[in-house]
Amino acid sequence: MNKHLKIALAQLNPKVGALEENLSLALKSVEQAHAAGTDILMFSELFLTGYFPEDLLFKPQFVTDAIQVLHQFARETEKFSISILMPTLWRQGSHLYNAVALIEGGKIIDKRFKHRLPNDDVFYEKRYFAAGPTPKPFKIKGILVGVPICEDIWAPEACRALAEHGAEILLCPNGSPYWRDKQGIRFKEVRARIKETGLPLLYLNQVGGQDELVFDGASFGMDADGKLVFEGMSFECELVISDWEKVAGKWACIKGTNTDLVSIDEAPWRACVLGLRDYIHKNGFKSVVLGLSGGIDSAIVAAMAADALGPKNVHAIMLPYRYTSKESLADAKECATRLGIRYDIVPISDPVEAVNGDLSEIFSGLESDVTEENIQSRMRGVILMAVSNKLGSMLLTTGNKSEMAVGYATIYGDMNGGFNPVKDLLKMQCYHLADWRNSHMPGDCLGNSGMVIPQSIIDKAPSAELRPDQKDQDSLPPYPVLDAIIKGLVEDELSVAEIEQQGFDRDLVKRIEWLIYVAEHKRKQAAPGVKLTKKAFGIGRKYPITNGYRDKSSLENS
Repeated sequence: MNKHLKIALAQLNPKVGALEENLSLALKSVEQAHAAGTDILMFSELFLTGYFPEDLLFKPQFVTDAIQVLHQFARETEKFSISILMPTLWRQGSHLYNAVALIEGGKIIDKRFKHRLPNDDVFYEKRYFAAGPTPKPFKIKGILVGVPICEDIWAPEACRALAEHGAEILLCPNGSPYWRDKQGIRFKEVRARIKETGLPLLYLNQVGGQDELVFDGASFGMDADGKLVFEGMSFECELVISDWEKVAGKWACIKGTNTDLVSIDEAPWRACVLGLRDYIHKNGFKSVVLGLSGGIDSAIVAAMAADALGPKNVHAIMLPYRYTSKESLADAKECATRLGIRYDIVPISDPVEAVNGDLSEIFSGLESDVTEENIQSRMRGVILMAVSNKLGSMLLTTGNKSEMAVGYATIYGDMNGGFNPVKDLLKMQCYHLADWRNSHMPGDCLGNSGMVIPQSIIDKAPSAELRPDQKDQDSLPPYPVLDAIIKGLVEDELSVAEIEQQGFDRDLVKRIEWLIYVAEHKRKQAAPGVKLTKKAFGIGRKYPITNGYRDKSSLENS
């Protein structure tokens, strides 16, 4: 019986639907694993199709093509002695399964199906897949290897069944998206399964951006005592290799590399950069354009874009009107200079005045209000979209989560754009990240080092500059207060009474709740953006636009 194992985890960045590209990526990894003397090579969840294919799974030809690519992969690995665990989809009768195939000698030897299907947050696998039975181990090189698939380790039954059927070691392929503190949650679940089964567990996660989701890698292994024995890189691709030996009847890791996780400050920046980079490149773009206003949000988006794509692929445009301050003009120019990106100025006075003049008869006798302010924003949106169309650059939008929550953004204006990397960052988090980026050069980033965001932008009071001397806090509470209430209402799903108990004014909380609800129609039309929390606006939060519910809780009746 084999008492030594070299196991490789392919921590890679597949693309949803790109069957041939994913096949090529997989074959390169097989060659690398073979050169390293690997016994077992495992890929991440649904690797050949990319995770997650969503309604592509309702397309019969896609399913047929995906299964054909699996067979092609098997044939093309015939010359290698590696045992390969390839997660993919599998059709059996009228059922479709989230599966993993064992491939040896160019043949599909056996298959296992995912038992526990997620049906919340961003994944709705019950919409597409049938649940498999509680799994049994594969026999690989004389060793019984259990392969629980992703969600299977978030409850006891699958791993318990594998242990009862004699599994000696557990290998878990995942498509686990990043959000804050996610690795700690993974460690907790894995240690629980290890304690229940007494088996070591190797956890493989993919890397990359897929629309609103970012997968952070950080694959790891724990021994039978729950000790971390190796950990892969965060937000980067690699072949994570570890050596295992059977000692006193248990498999122990005798060699593995521990890579420190990125810090709690670096992680959201890296997630935004990776999500933006992959969204641009995987959708066939090379460059981006954005409006650079001299404010914190557009400055941080410009910095993220430079880090993601390189400064030469970022185009910033200042679009001043009569209310744009000299300070904003100076700050925008300095920011672009520090970032090393292209910078142009396109005044909007003439087109805005033309629109106002053309509407003067219809608006006769009516006081100026937010309507005229929105014309400014929408004119900027029109110009930026024109540049995007003409030059072939994707337009980025720059509204943060605080603004998106309360509707402090103009639909068809500053909300124009194809992607928003700061969509899930609250306003104060934007300030914090700007400070952090000015003193750090994140790994895998292509922008300039040093203070890329001028301190004057960070220090000044935020303003949309749509009327004289306007400040955000003219109509909103201070951002530290607003952010705390939004976090309570949106991310924590707390009641008004529960937030009031934290020391916030009840009428203010009710007002913010109302603003969040009435802005839902705007968010439904907003660009996708990187998900950084468990409750981001977008794919994982499905509130109705037409919604008559309002929370009537209070301290007295809670």
